Order: sequence, then structure tokens, then C-alpha cells
Amino acid sequence: MHGMAEDIPPEDFVVALCREAGRVSLSKWGGSLRISRKGEVDLVTDVDLALEELIRESIIRQFPKHSVVGEERWHEDTARQGDYVWLVDPLDGTTNYVHGHPVFCVSVALMHMGDVILGCVYDPLRDELFYAAKDAGATLNRTPISVSHTDSLISSLLSTGFPYKRASIDDSNVDQLGKLINGIQGVRRSGSLALDLAYVAAGRLDGHWEFHVEPWDVAAGSLMVSEAGGRVSAVVSDTWSPFETDIVATNGEIHEELVAALRREG
Repeated sequence: MHGMAEDIPPEDFVVALCREAGRVSLSKWGGSLRISRKGEVDLVTDVDLALEELIRESIIRQFPKHSVVGEERWHEDTARQGDYVWLVDPLDGTTNYVHGHPVFCVSVALMHMGDVILGCVYDPLRDELFYAAKDAGATLNRTPISVSHTDSLISSLLSTGFPYKRASIDDSNVDQLGKLINGIQGVRRSGSLALDLAYVAAGRLDGHWEFHVEPWDVAAGSLMVSEAGGRVSAVVSDTWSPFETDIVATNGEIHEELVAALRREG
């Protein structure tokens, strides 16, 4: 146990790491960017790459036995089988960032033997830092947060997202949205999955669903929802891990109703 405690970073380390990455992303925002494409609409900038390297070097310097994987440096075997593994999305909302749309964040999570034990999501534009640790609750700028108490789908404000490859796949979420929209109070699409999940944890949204998600997008936010009193699962099963390819995260009270609607409409 003593050795394990030494391998779990203090909250101050994680907070400082995310705040520094956020500061750098903010300093580059609105400036000239080197942009490349991973797909027809999937972008990566020099800021994404520089931030991931900054985060990786900071972690490895402090915790040399840890592994760091992320959107720009992805090794699935390491992520699934490593002892202590960080999942990093240094700039969640790259498309927003490139267009000057003010919704983006940094998201980091630490897994131990496949179990997410801490997560941090930082929105530098609003200076909002969401943090969660396993069995210790979730906070926003150090103040405890909890999910909403909305108890019906028709009264719910939800968020969702769409995969980059939506034009070439059947389960693009377009049909699900079209069929669900009249049965909910409203839906938002921010372009940052990590922030959407943090907002569910904070009670600003009642739930989120999305298909074709990636581990670095959901690891931190899913822990926040759970620690804030909510519920997280896959669409097609009641189980959850960051390696599921879809996610439903809610306040818990609307979870079964939303999952049933998605399964029915899927």
C-alpha cells in the first residue's frame, strides 16, 4: 500500500499540470496555427502536439514508472495493460479552437490497473477546473459539485456529439438525435466531450450520450459524473470502462429512460 500511495500524484500536482497546459493553449489561441488533418474533418494543430509533450514530460519527470498515452501518442496495448497509465487529451475541442469558438479544455486522467482513479478537466477561458478522485467526490475550483435532480427525459437538458467520420457510417447519431429531440427539453452540442461530462457532474446538464468515443475523451469526465452522484454506462450494456466505444452519462434519475430511448431508436 505504501508503494501505491507514492505512485498516486497529489491533487496539487494534477491541478498545476492542467492549469499550465491551459495557460499555454490560451496564450496561443487566436494566433497563427500549423494545422494538419488526420481525416477529412479531423484536425490536429501544433498546439495539440506541444501540449501533449509538455504534459507527458511533466508526468514522467515526477513519476518515471508511469505511462502516458493520448490522442496524439496512442498505444492501446499500453493503455489497456499498463500499471499506472495517464490518458491525456491536451486540447479537447480542437475544431472549436481552430475556428476561434470559445469552447475547449485540457483533460487528463490516471488509471491504475484499468480503473480510473483521478481525473481533471480545465477550461482556461472560464478558469474552471473540475477534479475528481476515486471515492473522494468531485469538485469545481475546489468546491464540491453534484449532479442534477431532474427525473424525467422530457424535462432534461442533454448534450451530445457526432463522430468525425459521420458521413461514412450508419450509427452517426444523426438518426438518434432526430428521434429523441421531441422527447427532451433541449439538447446542446459543445464540441468538447470532456467539458460536456464535467457539466453533467456539475448539474449544468442532466445527461450526455455519444457514439464512437475515445478513451482520452471520456476517462476524466466519466469519473467526475460517477463521483458527483451520477451514473455512467455504455449504450448497449450496463457496464462501463474508458474503452467502451459509446457512452451515456446522466444524473442517474433519467439514466434508464435515456438508455431505453437510445436502444429503441438505435
